[in-house]
Amino acid sequence: MTEEICSALIDVPPGVILDATVGGGGHTLALLELRDDWNVVGVDRDQVAIEAASGKIADYKDRCILRQSEFVDFPKVLQELDVKELSGFVFDLGVSSVHFDVAERGFSYTKEGPLDMRMDQQQSLTAYEVINEYSEPDLNRIIKMYGDERFSRRITTAIANQRPITNTLELAEIIKSAIPAPARRTGGHPAKRTFQAVRIEVNSELKQLSGTLTEAVKWLVPKGRGVVLSYHSGEDRIVKKIFREAEDGGCICPSRLPCVCGAISLAKAVNKKVINPSKEEVSSNHRSSSALFRSIERLCIDESGTES
Repeated sequence: MTEEICSALIDVPPGVILDATVGGGGHTLALLELRDDWNVVGVDRDQVAIEAASGKIADYKDRCILRQSEFVDFPKVLQELDVKELSGFVFDLGVSSVHFDVAERGFSYTKEGPLDMRMDQQQSLTAYEVINEYSEPDLNRIIKMYGDERFSRRITTAIANQRPITNTLELAEIIKSAIPAPARRTGGHPAKRTFQAVRIEVNSELKQLSGTLTEAVKWLVPKGRGVVLSYHSGEDRIVKKIFREAEDGGCICPSRLPCVCGAISLAKAVNKKVINPSKEEVSSNHRSSSALFRSIERLCIDESGTES
């Protein structure tokens, strides 16, 4: 949804844009090409992704700095670069082609590779430990909560009965066999949701998201905007909640009554409802089919707490 990202950010003030999830560098490059009065700071926990993106943005090195870092640490990166505020930010919470297309990384359910799934290859926890060493209740909880998988219990039982499992295709086949045949014919690959859930657990993705987004909104200048692409309901619920809290300032008053608790709104939603990718984009890029797009704009607040 690069077009939607650029459209949402096109009118923000000059300054620094944060790409908090660089991946292969596609969004970073699009932002650099969009306006020449922006500098882009890109972070990604995966050094391989940083290296791939570095080649893509080679012509814009004077306006772009890339750093290996988890997105939760973006304030530290910005402070080290003497950046004090942001004109915009982008969080693309999906897995990039850098991960999916390299079988050895263990993200793909269609290519044989080790059960890895680490975005930061320096960390110790891998998908192997999650699949083979987590208790059945914990594994079921992860698959159900992070994968929105209605057959989580059947999948968990099948996995437990086949341990130890050593590679991605073996795991994908076990998942497929646990799902009733009629359900396999719809909704994409039968292993998609379980692989997603394990990846989120390995990389602690949702545990970091809430606080990081709250902080990112605070870094925006007035009329600066932030955009987030999420890929399943758990992620989108967090994004929606954080954006709503930025809009109402954490107001605790009944919704039908005027606010008397002193809450101050920091931002407003640009799109009230989530935006999905166009049919044309899904046709050309099937990996975008589950994308959920939300954006927010920082308000201009005067000293009295009133929008100006």
